[in-house]
Amino acid sequence: MRFLARTFATLLVAASAAAAHAWPDQPVTLVVPYTPGTGIDLIARQLSARLPAVLGQPVIVENLAGASGNIGSEKVARAKPDGYTLLVQVNTLVMNKGLYKSLAYDPVADFTPVSQTSWGTLLLVTNPSTQKAGSLAQLVATAKANPGKLTYVTPGVGTPHHLSMALLMQGSGTDLLHVPYKGTAGAVTDLLGGRIDAMFLPVHVALQHIQAGKLKALATGSGHRLPQLPDVPTLAEAGVTADNVDMWYGVLAPKGTPANVVARLNTEIAAVLKSPEVAKSFESQGMVPASSTPAAFGALIQKDAQRWATVVKKGNITAD
Repeated sequence: MRFLARTFATLLVAASAAAAHAWPDQPVTLVVPYTPGTGIDLIARQLSARLPAVLGQPVIVENLAGASGNIGSEKVARAKPDGYTLLVQVNTLVMNKGLYKSLAYDPVADFTPVSQTSWGTLLLVTNPSTQKAGSLAQLVATAKANPGKLTYVTPGVGTPHHLSMALLMQGSGTDLLHVPYKGTAGAVTDLLGGRIDAMFLPVHVALQHIQAGKLKALATGSGHRLPQLPDVPTLAEAGVTADNVDMWYGVLAPKGTPANVVARLNTEIAAVLKSPEVAKSFESQGMVPASSTPAAFGALIQKDAQRWATVVKKGNITAD
């Protein structure tokens, strides 16, 4: 009887290993919880164009926008953990953990990290024709002298642009008035029109206006100065916060996805990210390719979730 039990158990393990080894034997779907044309969508498109050659199966991009990425993210969190449904996300995912009290999924616990794909940088900018502060220190001084009167604009409540400014205000002891928009285009239009004092803006959007003299960069949200703007200090150098506000992008799978499937995906994604063509396409969206192990990506996610939860709680910020 014991022999039969051991034999049966061995067969089950062998069958499971064979099934895992067969992955993938059907198309893989990359869920993008935002509209087409975003940086996250670009990442998914680059992966979907290159992964089929090494996986031997089609890789489909599904845009499922809504609720600050929560609709698409929840779909993946609830998907079967078999490696066929994956999520391409930005750090908005972990920001939502503190912003939404009624989420039907856990943005951290319900996913298995696969790989980081890139970094994105935000710049703190002003319109020099209307905001005379020539440095972040001067902007902070002006804000302290006029609490609640200076304005900053964002693409919406709970976006990285919003929470980055919340972190800056908490670190500098200032209070600026938040003017949320539905998207970046209108926000930039009003900033360029002189109706807004400041904004955190992705480098690829801000750079052309900075070079034209229409915007002034007071600080970079990265941990180091940017080669395109070597004279612009980091937030840490400006003495506001020791933290950076870089945005990470990456691929996640439902919790419980087999380790060997995650490892295979991680290896193949890392290979894609080494392509010069991918780096060039990422640059158009202000991103720099950056691969990682699943463990390292998971540690980054955990750390970032704790950081932004503190900012959200301290600022009494909610998106519900």
